[in-house]
Amino acid sequence: MGGAWVGLALGAVVLVLLLVFILENGNNVDIGFFGAHGHMPLGVALLLAAALGVLLVVIPGTGRIIQLRRTARRHRKSDAKAAADPASAAPQAAAPPQPDSAPADGTVVNRQ
Repeated sequence: MGGAWVGLALGAVVLVLLLVFILENGNNVDIGFFGAHGHMPLGVALLLAAALGVLLVVIPGTGRIIQLRRTARRHRKSDAKAAADPASAAPQAAAPPQPDSAPADGTVVNRQ
């Protein structure tokens, strides 16, 4: 509950700072976007541009997170299925030792 109070207090401080920013930047500016034109205060225009910039990052990021969660869920289900049904899993046999092969480091072995 203490974390909620801290978050609420920080949110209130940010809102007050945004309000001061908008009130101090009240000069009207001309805005044009894809053929739409209008007038709005400079502070509002800057905050709107910042919010749209955040959305340009959040929307693709959310899509990627959803994609990764689906992949992880699919892997968890296949792992659980393999663990529940060990007969369906193909056993992996170890390769038999090769007695006549030379060691990988190039040393000569004297076998008698």
